[in-house]
Amino acid sequence: MKTTLIKNARIVNDGKITEGDILIEGERIKEVSESISAKSADVTVVDVEGNYVLPGAIDDQVHFREPGLTHKATIASESKAAIAGGITSFIEMPNTNPQTTTVEKLEEKFKIASNTSHANYSFMFGGTNDNLEEILKVDPKAVAGLKLFLGSSTGNMLVDDPKVLEKIFSSTNMVISVHCEDEATVKKNLEAHIKEFGEDIPIRKHPVIRSEEACYLSSSKAIELAKKTGARLHVFHLSTGKETNLFTNKIPLKDKKITAEVCIHHLWFSDEDYDEKGTLIKWNPAVKSAKDREQLWKALLDDRIDVIATDHAPHTLDEKRNVYTKAPSGGPLVQHAFVAMIEAYHNGKISLEKIVQKMCHNPSILFEVEDRGYIKKGYFADLVVVDLNNPWTVNKGNILYHCGWSPFEGTTFKSRITHTFINGTLVYNNFKVLDVKAAKRLTFNR
Repeated sequence: MKTTLIKNARIVNDGKITEGDILIEGERIKEVSESISAKSADVTVVDVEGNYVLPGAIDDQVHFREPGLTHKATIASESKAAIAGGITSFIEMPNTNPQTTTVEKLEEKFKIASNTSHANYSFMFGGTNDNLEEILKVDPKAVAGLKLFLGSSTGNMLVDDPKVLEKIFSSTNMVISVHCEDEATVKKNLEAHIKEFGEDIPIRKHPVIRSEEACYLSSSKAIELAKKTGARLHVFHLSTGKETNLFTNKIPLKDKKITAEVCIHHLWFSDEDYDEKGTLIKWNPAVKSAKDREQLWKALLDDRIDVIATDHAPHTLDEKRNVYTKAPSGGPLVQHAFVAMIEAYHNGKISLEKIVQKMCHNPSILFEVEDRGYIKKGYFADLVVVDLNNPWTVNKGNILYHCGWSPFEGTTFKSRITHTFINGTLVYNNFKVLDVKAAKRLTFNR
């Protein structure tokens, strides 16, 4: 059994920063202590020289595009980018081709990931207007949860039948994660803008089309239904300040029945960036105003918002450079999410402890992930070493996404991920993904 000793670390865990060492035996953490000595010559010692060691991030919302959309991305390519960015576990969405709306298709994705993923993995099962029987076949211990598109779906994944929705909410104990934008409102707004501008609608109109009203109407309805049925609801990618008032910080996360997530792009960009970035920052829900961004930060810091994720959703540059109505929404983020949040730490917006809470601890609590998300004895050794003072600039040469671009190109980050360990194995070291795979399928304490 291989043994690794991480020396001279500043350990960020459970709301504290402590100086000490971490002993890894096999896949798990054997000991965390102020000082640990290597007891044999077989121990691999990694001296991190006072740098920070964080639990690996658990990204609860990614689109890795496999199967069927592999000209945009693959599980192999995007999981490589994820570990380079300190994301050691991911939960992938069901809107691939074919869609993950049957148990058979779900198991096919697990097989692909078991052969190719560089990061720990699980998948959401997708709901439709007519697959309740399949939903009821799913073992809640085997998947992260259920994903419902209440707007902005692909294929036939828009769940817009109120009776079906109530039945799904009433029938499953799985976490139901939802994309909330009211389809009728968005459609009406889009038609009005096409009438005015044709197909080449100015990108700055995106948050007008996919409006605050569309988001709030959908998310408030989902929450009302969750309260009525007792369902466990998680609302993905909040984008408006108004929506934050639908959530509470009065009870601990483990006791919440209704939770919320915010994504990196809604915390970083605002509608002021559309002129420079164009359709590269076209997401659904849309990046909205600087005031919305400020209110999202406030709700994140006061714990009304529980989780930070990426909604990593790559497209090719050619696809993104189309006119507004043809340019798809989404962009690549997993490689740069952690360092973007640490940049916010440098700017005095958030503490390292809070970043770890929202990106590591809380996803583990919310989805009941087994033995991950913390630096604790007995937990899997998913660890990330961060040098807070080692600047680097995002450019084509260091982007690992299959699509080859990033909305952060040209951005200089003060910090970098220097090491990533997955299940006790060093898999990434200073801009190099190592030729070793240690990833495992996530398991759940349910």
